[in-house]
Amino acid sequence: MKSKSFAGMCCSIAGAMELIGDRWSLLLIRDLFLGLRRYDDLRSNLEIPPATLAARLKHLEASGIVDRVRYQQRPPRDEYQLTAKGRDLWKVCVALREWGDRWDAAGFGGPPIEMIDRKTGHRLVLGLIDSQTGEPVQPHRATLRPGPTADQSVLRLLQHRQESSA
Repeated sequence: MKSKSFAGMCCSIAGAMELIGDRWSLLLIRDLFLGLRRYDDLRSNLEIPPATLAARLKHLEASGIVDRVRYQQRPPRDEYQLTAKGRDLWKVCVALREWGDRWDAAGFGGPPIEMIDRKTGHRLVLGLIDSQTGEPVQPHRATLRPGPTADQSVLRLLQHRQESSA
């Protein structure tokens, strides 16, 4: 069953989900971040059906998230690499991992992977950073405002948010 398209919806999250595709795609992106590049390695690690893997890789390539690069001519063999657009998804993967760790989404009682500072060995977490000063901002200080392409549905949503928090 094909899911409803989010194309045309005035929402950056919906647009991102349209480009990424589905849950298999996020796991493929995770594995590419972890250094897997070849079709057989991706298939083996995820235990994903070949047709599903091929379709997801084609979608990610068409979305500009991965590039297929020939590494061998005879027989022809390709590998997959994240583009700059794909590498920018690292924060999405980190945020999902942090949420999954906090709520034990995998059900194993603890995080399977931790991100640490190479220098100190301390655990790292995502944070909000002021784009002008580079300083960390506490979540309670964050708020939303309409962006330059906000349509009426966005304005209504933000108005509703403001009224319900008043």
